[in-house]
Amino acid sequence: MTRPKKVVIMGAGGRDFHNFNVFFRDNPEYRVVAFTTAQIPGIEGRRYPPELAGSLYPSGIPIVPEEDLEKVVKEFGVDLVALSYSDLLYNDVGRKLSAALGAGASFIILGPRDTMLVSSKPVIAVTAVRTGAGKSSVSRAVVKVLQKKGFRVVPVRHPMAYGDLAKMAVQRFETIEDLDKYGVTVEEREEYEHYLEMGLIVYAGVDYGEILRRAEREADIILWDGGNNDWPFYKPDYMITVADAMRPGHEIGSFPGEVNVRLANAVIINKADQASKEAIEEIKRNVKVVNPRAEIAVAESEVVVDEPEAIKGKKVVIVEDSPTVTHGGSPYGAGYVAAKKYGAGEIVDPRPYAKGIIAEMYKEYTHMGPVIPSTGYTPEQIKALEETINSIPADVVVSGTPIRLERIINVNKPIIQVRYDVKIIEGPTIEDMINEFLERTREKMRYSLER
Repeated sequence: MTRPKKVVIMGAGGRDFHNFNVFFRDNPEYRVVAFTTAQIPGIEGRRYPPELAGSLYPSGIPIVPEEDLEKVVKEFGVDLVALSYSDLLYNDVGRKLSAALGAGASFIILGPRDTMLVSSKPVIAVTAVRTGAGKSSVSRAVVKVLQKKGFRVVPVRHPMAYGDLAKMAVQRFETIEDLDKYGVTVEEREEYEHYLEMGLIVYAGVDYGEILRRAEREADIILWDGGNNDWPFYKPDYMITVADAMRPGHEIGSFPGEVNVRLANAVIINKADQASKEAIEEIKRNVKVVNPRAEIAVAESEVVVDEPEAIKGKKVVIVEDSPTVTHGGSPYGAGYVAAKKYGAGEIVDPRPYAKGIIAEMYKEYTHMGPVIPSTGYTPEQIKALEETINSIPADVVVSGTPIRLERIINVNKPIIQVRYDVKIIEGPTIEDMINEFLERTREKMRYSLER
């Protein structure tokens, strides 16, 4: 009998655990000796717990920093390194492949057929070419159209598995108070709050098989809300991919952003109001080359605040959604756009005042503009965010994150909240896309509603 192949899964606290659960967990042909983690600061040094790892792993599985990959491969005689995270440029993928091969292992990427679960309910998915493309505003628009049509929509969010993995195997959020109850990170709040304020139930966690079974009991339609630029964990009946007009070329130059373009039924080129016509046309051409079947829409990202007079002429400090301006590669987000739009007198550069993890982020992500990333995966990081904001000589905070910062930190300046919505200006509307989705799933929908 041949021995099981030894595997290391390269991840970032999300796709890695899902791939393990659906492909490796009960597979006697493989033994996963470690997960490596990257992108997310402060979450290494844990173990994937035995309660989730299954009978082949009575002690669980260690989670180590990605920089230890070569050492782990050589020490354990690893056969395969499985890349299992997203939001990478192709050059980054090549470097990781080379690191695995250089250590002596083979390199694999599990594809959609091996990793997508099938639902008995209709599934519509919203994904992106890169983090920060404006996927959340498209997801909200999808929900609004489906709610108007009388459907119960349950969003299932791509995992952000940064806490106690056993306790967060299945998470169900119904109220803002649930976010406090479960002690979620800033990054999780940024993805859940807007749905809760719309009166929706949101599922997330680690075990997406069990999450699917529970969500199906409460939903007419499941919305897969993708994280980073990952492809869906659930097989979609219709898939919308959001491209960023500010980053032409990423739709065919990022992983798995190009995969999402190839899988899409519709591609929305967002932020057209902030980009050149040449950039938009370039993205259209690229999409048509890799997926000529996809419908293409062009959209503006409407950025608004309730108190524009609080920004005009003032010294402002800007806080942005962290993944967008860190591993997402954008120098700024909606907060910076709003500060410019509403005539801020001065945008104060926060870098000289940065504390703790915020200072580290500027060193690691040198592309970042004069904005503060809302990094807050641990209480210490949230404290560093608070201290950084409070130390900056500014009149107001312009917050481009989707959450109410005042709910989690105490700051010595008023916070002006930025809102942003998608507005289709060319091509099929969100309602057109929903109507096609409903037509495609007519029989599945009838069976779903009868149950």
